[in-house]
Amino acid sequence: MSESKINILYVDDEQNNLISFKATFRIKYNVMVALSGEEAVKILDSKPIDIIITDQRMPNMTGVEFLESILESHPDPMRILLTGYADLNAVIDAVNKGKIFHYLTKPWNEEELDMTIQRAYEVYKLRKDEKELTEKLGVSNAQLEFLLRQQLLS
Repeated sequence: MSESKINILYVDDEQNNLISFKATFRIKYNVMVALSGEEAVKILDSKPIDIIITDQRMPNMTGVEFLESILESHPDPMRILLTGYADLNAVIDAVNKGKIFHYLTKPWNEEELDMTIQRAYEVYKLRKDEKELTEKLGVSNAQLEFLLRQQLLS
Protein backbone atom coordinates (compact mmCIF):
# COMPACT_ATOMS: atom_id res chain seq x y z
CA MET A 1 0.00 0.00 0.00
CA SER A 2 2.78 2.47 0.86
CA GLU A 3 4.09 2.10 -2.72
CA SER A 4 0.94 3.75 -4.08
CA LYS A 5 1.00 6.66 -1.64
CA ILE A 6 2.03 10.07 -2.91
CA ASN A 7 5.53 11.08 -1.72
CA ILE A 8 5.42 14.60 -0.30
CA LEU A 9 8.30 16.72 0.95
CA TYR A 10 7.24 19.58 3.25
CA VAL A 11 9.85 22.28 3.89
CA ASP A 12 9.35 24.78 6.71
CA ASP A 13 11.72 26.36 9.23
CA GLU A 14 9.08 26.09 11.99
CA GLN A 15 9.22 22.67 13.68
CA ASN A 16 5.59 22.98 14.87
CA ASN A 17 4.37 23.37 11.29
CA LEU A 18 6.29 20.26 10.23
CA ILE A 19 4.83 18.26 13.14
CA SER A 20 1.32 19.51 12.38
CA PHE A 21 1.59 18.73 8.66
CA LYS A 22 2.98 15.26 9.30
CA ALA A 23 0.30 14.49 11.91
CA THR A 24 -2.43 15.64 9.53
CA PHE A 25 -1.28 13.86 6.36
CA ARG A 26 0.97 10.92 7.35
CA ILE A 27 -1.82 8.32 7.10
CA LYS A 28 -2.82 9.35 3.57
CA TYR A 29 0.61 10.22 2.14
CA ASN A 30 4.31 9.36 2.56
CA VAL A 31 5.39 12.57 4.26
CA MET A 32 9.00 13.68 4.55
CA VAL A 33 9.86 16.95 6.28
CA ALA A 34 12.84 19.32 6.23
CA LEU A 35 13.67 22.38 8.34
CA SER A 36 15.66 24.05 5.53
CA GLY A 37 16.31 24.04 1.81
CA GLU A 38 19.66 22.34 2.41
CA GLU A 39 18.00 19.53 4.37
CA ALA A 40 15.33 19.23 1.66
CA VAL A 41 17.95 18.79 -1.09
CA LYS A 42 19.45 15.82 0.80
CA ILE A 43 16.00 14.19 0.91
CA LEU A 44 15.37 14.95 -2.79
CA ASP A 45 18.71 13.36 -3.67
CA SER A 46 17.92 10.19 -1.73
CA LYS A 47 14.17 9.56 -2.23
CA PRO A 48 11.66 9.92 -5.06
CA ILE A 49 9.42 12.93 -4.36
CA ASP A 50 6.16 13.65 -6.22
CA ILE A 51 5.15 16.93 -4.57
CA ILE A 52 7.17 19.61 -2.76
CA ILE A 53 5.37 21.96 -0.41
CA THR A 54 7.47 24.81 0.96
CA ASP A 55 7.03 27.81 3.18
CA GLN A 56 8.06 31.11 1.57
CA ARG A 57 9.53 32.87 4.62
CA MET A 58 12.56 30.94 5.84
CA PRO A 59 16.02 32.12 6.96
CA ASN A 60 18.96 31.75 4.52
CA MET A 61 16.72 30.89 1.56
CA THR A 62 13.09 31.75 0.71
CA GLY A 63 10.75 29.07 -0.58
CA VAL A 64 10.98 30.53 -4.10
CA GLU A 65 14.79 30.59 -3.95
CA PHE A 66 14.77 26.96 -2.78
CA LEU A 67 12.43 25.87 -5.59
CA GLU A 68 14.43 27.82 -8.16
CA SER A 69 17.68 26.24 -6.93
CA ILE A 70 16.41 22.67 -7.48
CA LEU A 71 14.71 23.19 -10.85
CA GLU A 72 17.61 21.76 -12.84
CA SER A 73 18.41 18.80 -10.58
CA HIS A 74 14.79 17.97 -9.66
CA PRO A 75 12.47 19.30 -12.40
CA ASP A 76 9.64 16.78 -12.05
CA PRO A 77 8.05 17.21 -8.60
CA MET A 78 5.02 19.49 -8.46
CA ARG A 79 5.55 22.61 -6.34
CA ILE A 80 3.19 24.24 -3.85
CA LEU A 81 4.14 27.45 -2.03
CA LEU A 82 2.77 28.36 1.41
CA THR A 83 3.12 31.76 2.99
CA GLY A 84 1.61 33.64 5.88
CA TYR A 85 2.04 36.90 4.01
CA ALA A 86 -0.15 38.00 1.13
CA ASP A 87 2.95 39.05 -0.80
CA LEU A 88 2.07 39.48 -4.45
CA ASN A 89 5.74 39.75 -5.48
CA ALA A 90 6.45 36.38 -3.84
CA VAL A 91 3.58 34.84 -5.79
CA ILE A 92 4.78 36.32 -9.09
CA ASP A 93 8.35 35.17 -8.35
CA ALA A 94 7.07 31.73 -7.39
CA VAL A 95 5.20 31.27 -10.62
CA ASN A 96 7.91 32.72 -12.84
CA LYS A 97 11.09 31.43 -11.20
CA GLY A 98 10.09 28.43 -9.12
CA LYS A 99 7.56 26.89 -11.53
CA ILE A 100 4.88 26.78 -8.83
CA PHE A 101 1.77 24.67 -9.41
CA HIS A 102 -0.27 26.40 -6.69
CA TYR A 103 -0.02 29.04 -3.96
CA LEU A 104 -1.79 28.83 -0.59
CA THR A 105 -1.78 31.10 2.43
CA LYS A 106 -0.90 30.06 5.96
CA PRO A 107 -2.32 28.89 8.18
CA TRP A 108 -3.34 26.29 5.62
CA ASN A 109 -6.82 24.85 5.45
CA GLU A 110 -6.55 21.04 5.62
CA GLU A 111 -9.28 20.35 3.06
CA GLU A 112 -7.99 22.97 0.59
CA LEU A 113 -4.40 21.75 0.92
CA ASP A 114 -5.48 18.13 0.48
CA MET A 115 -7.45 18.99 -2.68
CA THR A 116 -4.45 20.94 -4.00
CA ILE A 117 -2.18 17.95 -3.36
CA GLN A 118 -4.61 15.67 -5.22
CA ARG A 119 -4.81 18.04 -8.22
CA ALA A 120 -1.03 18.48 -8.26
CA TYR A 121 -0.55 14.72 -8.25
CA GLU A 122 -2.98 14.27 -11.16
CA VAL A 123 -0.92 16.73 -13.21
CA TYR A 124 2.32 15.06 -12.04
CA LYS A 125 1.04 11.63 -13.17
CA LEU A 126 -0.11 12.98 -16.54
CA ARG A 127 3.30 14.58 -17.14
CA LYS A 128 5.10 11.41 -16.06
CA ASP A 129 2.92 9.21 -18.31
CA GLU A 130 3.41 11.61 -21.23
CA LYS A 131 7.19 11.57 -20.71
CA GLU A 132 7.22 7.74 -20.69
CA LEU A 133 5.07 7.56 -23.83
CA THR A 134 7.33 10.07 -25.59
CA GLU A 135 10.40 8.00 -24.66
CA LYS A 136 8.73 4.79 -25.93
CA LEU A 137 7.74 6.56 -29.13
CA GLY A 138 11.34 7.71 -29.61
CA VAL A 139 12.59 4.13 -29.21
CA SER A 140 9.95 2.83 -31.66
CA ASN A 141 10.88 5.52 -34.18
CA ALA A 142 14.57 4.65 -33.89
CA GLN A 143 13.77 0.94 -34.42
CA LEU A 144 11.60 1.72 -37.45
CA GLU A 145 14.30 3.96 -38.89
CA PHE A 146 16.85 1.18 -38.41
CA LEU A 147 14.59 -1.37 -40.12
CA LEU A 148 13.93 1.05 -42.98
CA ARG A 149 17.66 1.59 -43.49
CA GLN A 150 18.22 -2.19 -43.47
CA GLN A 151 15.47 -2.52 -46.06
CA LEU A 152 17.00 0.18 -48.26
CA LEU A 153 20.46 -1.43 -48.04
CA SER A 154 19.31 -4.89 -49.08
